[in-house]
Amino acid sequence: MTVGNKRRQPSLAQLRAFAAVAEHLHFRDAAGAIGMSQPALSGAVSALEETLGVTLLERTTRKVLLSPEGERIAVRAKAVLGEVGALMEEAEAVRAPFTGVLRLGVIPTVAPYLLPTVLRLVHDRYPHLDLQVHEEQTASLVDGLGSGRLDLLLLAVPLGVPGVAELPLFDEDFVLVTPLDHELGGREGIAREALRELHLLLLDEGHCLRDQALDICREAGREDAPVTTTAAGLSTLVQLVAGGLGVTLLPRTALKVETSRSNQLLTGYFADPAPTRRVALAMRAGAPRGAEYEELAAALRQALRPLPVRVIGERGDIADTT
Repeated sequence: MTVGNKRRQPSLAQLRAFAAVAEHLHFRDAAGAIGMSQPALSGAVSALEETLGVTLLERTTRKVLLSPEGERIAVRAKAVLGEVGALMEEAEAVRAPFTGVLRLGVIPTVAPYLLPTVLRLVHDRYPHLDLQVHEEQTASLVDGLGSGRLDLLLLAVPLGVPGVAELPLFDEDFVLVTPLDHELGGREGIAREALRELHLLLLDEGHCLRDQALDICREAGREDAPVTTTAAGLSTLVQLVAGGLGVTLLPRTALKVETSRSNQLLTGYFADPAPTRRVALAMRAGAPRGAEYEELAAALRQALRPLPVRVIGERGDIADTT
């Protein structure tokens, strides 16, 4: 093929614009997501259609739909943009480790309790790293990692997601938070079986901590779902307990922050082995900056030792923190 017969190739800006529209199916939302004006975004998508000679979208006055051809091209566009992102990561890692942008996703039941340690570590040890934090629920974070919107996650594991590598940080126990007049308030050595009869308050659907609490109840032999009242966050959940509406399970890292707001609460501790959760960093398997993330995980393990957790060793075993 001669140079004169070569077709024009789409630009990255055109592919980003189309990928955003394919994801949001709304021009205004897509434009906001990638920081482009709506007219510029519409023009970029039209230019891509002209370049490819394919109608990608079915436009109506009320909504935007992908054409059958658009659905196929959207998959390719996402793959191309993912590879370009990987190329940029590779170049960044080669140029200088721990520089540039690192987009960290964190779940709400971890963020308030671990971020002070994470931010202090990054500030002191990696001053040239531009850390950008995104607090979202697990499903959204995993989707963001897969799409390249996020680089690294801090959340409860295991995820069991293909293509995602986990770097364990620590295990922590759950404790039982009760009102002052509850029979289990302040007790130690509580048997898990006690959960069979408790009026347990949980977080809303979508929070992994809710699913973990339900799993603990099932392991204790409880078959029904103990849900009559739910909350969007741990702070509200604990205040509901203080008001006498029931009891709840808290991870140890959240205990001091959340129970310090009320003098109407008591904490009960389970008999060994107590119910636990594991917290880890998660990255795309084979990520170009994987060595950096592993080094960050090792540094975090050391920084987290003062917290009421059992730090995981380099080989995945529990490290002695005494």
